[in-house]
Amino acid sequence: MREHAIIAVTSRGKAELLPAQPPAEPLGPDEVYGRTLFSLVSAGTELNYNYLGASFPTHPGYAAVFRIEAVGSGVKDLEVGSIAFCLGPHRSFQRTERRLAVPVPDGLDPAQATFGRLMCVTMSALTTTGARPPQVVLVTGLGPVGLLGALIFASCGYRVVACDPVETRQAAARQAGLADVRSAIPLDDPAVAGRAALVIECSGHEQAALDGCRAVRKGGEVVLVGVPWLRRTDGTAHELLHAVFHHYAVLRSGWEWEVPLHETDFVPNSIYGNIAGAMKWLVEGRVRVDGLYALVEPAECDRVYRQLLEQSLPKLAAVFRW
Repeated sequence: MREHAIIAVTSRGKAELLPAQPPAEPLGPDEVYGRTLFSLVSAGTELNYNYLGASFPTHPGYAAVFRIEAVGSGVKDLEVGSIAFCLGPHRSFQRTERRLAVPVPDGLDPAQATFGRLMCVTMSALTTTGARPPQVVLVTGLGPVGLLGALIFASCGYRVVACDPVETRQAAARQAGLADVRSAIPLDDPAVAGRAALVIECSGHEQAALDGCRAVRKGGEVVLVGVPWLRRTDGTAHELLHAVFHHYAVLRSGWEWEVPLHETDFVPNSIYGNIAGAMKWLVEGRVRVDGLYALVEPAECDRVYRQLLEQSLPKLAAVFRW
């Protein structure tokens, strides 16, 4: 597309592609600017916070890849014409500080590079967990974040058991290369129940969190990555506390921002380091996202969000092609 535009959620359940104007002020010395190539929809946040939100308008999106057209006077390591990733919204242009832009590795499809953002979510759990390969890791909820998390942990040598009740998501997980995919946590399987060193709960469903606490080994971790947007069961806190107490489980938040934006002297792992690492794994083929996403036009944004909401999109994820 040639004109400048931005996707806006203008009312509950209504997304539109609207005209936009890039900032008129000159680039700062530490800024970069360019034309967006692709931006990835993060369905959980964008549906619940934006599309079905409470205040409007909002401008969703935080995973964009762009071709650099201008750099500030202080930027010496990125060139005009190179491709970079940033935490930018769904719009036709990106402008950001150099420290918040990550070069896309040579040979990586720019559309696939956007998935570095979603991989980063569970890479924070990988950074902070005490579980070590080849221990058992359970992943519940195989949306894009959960599936990518399962692929990441499998690539690192863990024995991954991936769980989701939706058959199309199970099929996508198997197609992506996961060997052990179940419809639910196998609480009756002695090879899994009581043996999981780590449960990564990505569905936001309280029953999955409870079953995770029942399946974890003594002293194991249950990390809550999925946001509990809605109450889905009539379960009680007592059930959860009983499972935590009797399994000596460590139940904790999976908040990805637990790690810093950039590494420091004594904290080598970081958000932007994980994004760069994720893109490196993608270009190496260590994690593959082929066939998991649909390329869509920004003008189709309302239809795309509606399909994601109804789980009728033919693919697991959507990437806007600018």
